Amino acid sequence: MFNKILLFILLMVSSMAWAQNTETVKKDTVSDSHLLLEEVVITVQKKTYNTDQTSSSLRLEEHIKEVPQNVQVLNENVISDQQLYTMADAIARNVSGANRIEEWGDLYTYITMRGSRAGSLRNGMNTTLKYGLLSEDMSFVDRIEFVKGPAGFLFSGGEPSGMYNIVTKRPSGYNKGSVSLSLGSYGLYRASLDVDGIVNKDQSLLYRVNLSAQDGHSFREYETSKRFNIAPVIQYQFDEKTTLTLEYILQYAQLPDLGISNLFSKTGYGTVAKTRTISDPGIEPSVIKDQNMTVNLEHKLSDNWKLTTQLSYFDYDLKGSFLWIQNIDNEGYLQRIRYIWDAKNEMTFGQAYINGSFSTGIVKHKLLGGLDYNAKSYVADFSQSHILDSVGTFNIHSDQYQKPYFGVGQFDRSIDTKERVGAGFLLEENLMSVYLQDRLSFLKEKLHITLAGRYTYLKNNNYGTVSENKKITPRFGLNYAVTDRTNLYALYDQSFVPQTGRLRHGGEIKPLTGNNVEFGIKKDWRNRKWNTTLSLYRITKNNQVSNDPDNIGGENYVLQFGQTRTQGVEFDIKGELLTGLNALANYAFTESVITKSTTQFEKGTFVPGYTKHTINTWLNYRIQKGSLKKISVSAGMMYMLDRRTWWNGDFKGEDLPDYFRLDAAVSWNSQKTRIALNVYNVLNKDLYNGGHHSSGWYYWRPESPRNIRLNLTYNF
Repeated sequence: MFNKILLFILLMVSSMAWAQNTETVKKDTVSDSHLLLEEVVITVQKKTYNTDQTSSSLRLEEHIKEVPQNVQVLNENVISDQQLYTMADAIARNVSGANRIEEWGDLYTYITMRGSRAGSLRNGMNTTLKYGLLSEDMSFVDRIEFVKGPAGFLFSGGEPSGMYNIVTKRPSGYNKGSVSLSLGSYGLYRASLDVDGIVNKDQSLLYRVNLSAQDGHSFREYETSKRFNIAPVIQYQFDEKTTLTLEYILQYAQLPDLGISNLFSKTGYGTVAKTRTISDPGIEPSVIKDQNMTVNLEHKLSDNWKLTTQLSYFDYDLKGSFLWIQNIDNEGYLQRIRYIWDAKNEMTFGQAYINGSFSTGIVKHKLLGGLDYNAKSYVADFSQSHILDSVGTFNIHSDQYQKPYFGVGQFDRSIDTKERVGAGFLLEENLMSVYLQDRLSFLKEKLHITLAGRYTYLKNNNYGTVSENKKITPRFGLNYAVTDRTNLYALYDQSFVPQTGRLRHGGEIKPLTGNNVEFGIKKDWRNRKWNTTLSLYRITKNNQVSNDPDNIGGENYVLQFGQTRTQGVEFDIKGELLTGLNALANYAFTESVITKSTTQFEKGTFVPGYTKHTINTWLNYRIQKGSLKKISVSAGMMYMLDRRTWWNGDFKGEDLPDYFRLDAAVSWNSQKTRIALNVYNVLNKDLYNGGHHSSGWYYWRPESPRNIRLNLTYNF
């Protein structure tokens, strides 16, 4: 991509120089003023992990250093070097304190950050619900933006812990493209195509199409998955002021039964061979069709003011099942039970916001204001089930095929999912909000004071229980440029977050409210080639939700704590430390405890689902001289200490062990071709996360042993 842009610039410069020579011959007929060729500076952008600006979908339109919050961006260089295929891959090592809870494999992405689940957004639309959309394929993703701490004033209900924003690929305005082929362990095959171009001569109509297909098995028995994705985008520029973008994303996936990744034992974590599974080859795959259609219109009202409107519709359909267990004994004999999991998730978003700047005397203002509307509906059928085994007929330690005593069972799908379920498992959310933010700049724009507020009206339907809430949440931020490369910031923010769930003994699920206080310092180093962010924070949350540890099978009850307090320190390094050496490194200390209890968990109990210490690194060095200068080598580690169990653990049983994983990669890069080999879990360690169930057994999800991915990419 970069070489195409450079070639385009060189061609333009050559054309200008040729034009200058031609006009010189005719100097007697043309005034000198038309002959002057301005100095042209060609800047070659090196491959770097550092990103300075937020995307337009974050609405802020500010330099990251000036945002009074910890903002981290994973750009296309990180995605490429680490060979990330889905959003589920993209979290592990790249952002301080962000961890993935692998509840249902690769079905959807559940990320915890600063002590609770992080909100999930796509192009600025808050898609967070109890169960998310299908985990995004990286083929159509341009970047992933992480905003630590509350961002609800912008995104209609952001979690106090923070959120991540998936930014999809849009037309670049250049004719270019790439094709990529990948092979990997366990029969992995993947192909992707990215075509980006201009349709007409006046360059007003642009397009971009991303396609990908993937097929693969697993280190586990009976686990095969297939994915197909298509993401076309059309962009039309009516004039210099108005741009219309139309985008469609289709993700199609066939996954094995959604409980295949879990192992069970009464004697402790990791006591069953990781290749085992409670699944059976006779169970048909779960099928997901996930669609998203978006219309975006940007209009420049003047040089200083821009209006953005966006409409988007999400349609997610799942036809599948998941396996769980009825009981298990010390020898590993258990009874498997298979539940239907058919689901329909529909979301509609409407957004309109305005960005502008003006001055009042010596004070400069950067204004952001807008309104949001969203309607979300999730309905799921867990009501049908089938027991596979008689007592003593299935042992999880056996390496022989064990046929289900009662067969795998069949489910009745003759009635549409919505009609079949009714209000039995229906979650609905309707939200309207208005927000306004003014960033005031003083002292020659060294001091920025952010004042903001949001009014939210929320109507929820949780399994037939309807509730309404209204709330005003303020926001105050401070950012001071000590030098042109060092910024100090402070933030106070409040959040108001809709929550879904069902209490075992009835009652209403209350929205989550939270207060966040944060201080930090951001600094650019080595002529802005790399930067660091250090932040300290404390978040107080009221009515935080966690899965009920007494859930069995298809039960989806939750607990609602009275109040929790999360505090910590985060440190991130990103960019080109030395010539040719790019780095991502981070550390996070997180402590989250219950400060007021409305459940069986006492005050002072640690909140589940987080890690106290996380240390991550990823280093990439491109050889600068000699015959090997086209070769890059990479290595990285993930280290987690003092891990808490999953959100549906009961705090009993043994603790999760510390986690250490080492990955490495090598690649050869020319102007048009890239060949890369990545090795994951180089030390072949037994890695997993999980929890202890109140019924007295452990369950966990093992990660893959040592495995590889080989990729060939050609740019044209």
